[in-house]
Amino acid sequence: MSRTLFVLNGSNLNMLGLRQPEVYGSSTLDDVRGDCERVASELGFDLFFAQSNAEHEIVEWLHEAFRRQATVVINPAGFSFQSVPILDALRMLTTPVVEVHITNIHARDAVYHHSLMSSVARVVIAGAGVYGYELAIRAADRLAPQGT
Repeated sequence: MSRTLFVLNGSNLNMLGLRQPEVYGSSTLDDVRGDCERVASELGFDLFFAQSNAEHEIVEWLHEAFRRQATVVINPAGFSFQSVPILDALRMLTTPVVEVHITNIHARDAVYHHSLMSSVARVVIAGAGVYGYELAIRAADRLAPQGT
């Protein structure tokens, strides 16, 4: 039985590599996708990778992750700090959730210090740049039941 992993990305992450490279680096979301595909394949996950600037779309993907009993890695980006709908969708998951942030949100302006999503995440990775996605997938692998 294969295991499914959803890697979901929130607002403005489609602009990686262009938007504030001094903060977020020069890697693009396509680069991140390639890294995630490589690591997920190595670990035996079927990968669903997506990004949206629309809160409702992320909620729908989380509903699908629930239906498929998928493990979730999520970079909620700006939704981290105010999206109760995404938080509620994450709460319904019975599989592990790993939250990832490219920057160290705790070292940034105060508005970025408290992610609502951290209350449901088993692991939070922040500040490792886009390498944080690989760390998040490896953590998800350790937490995810085998064969799901």
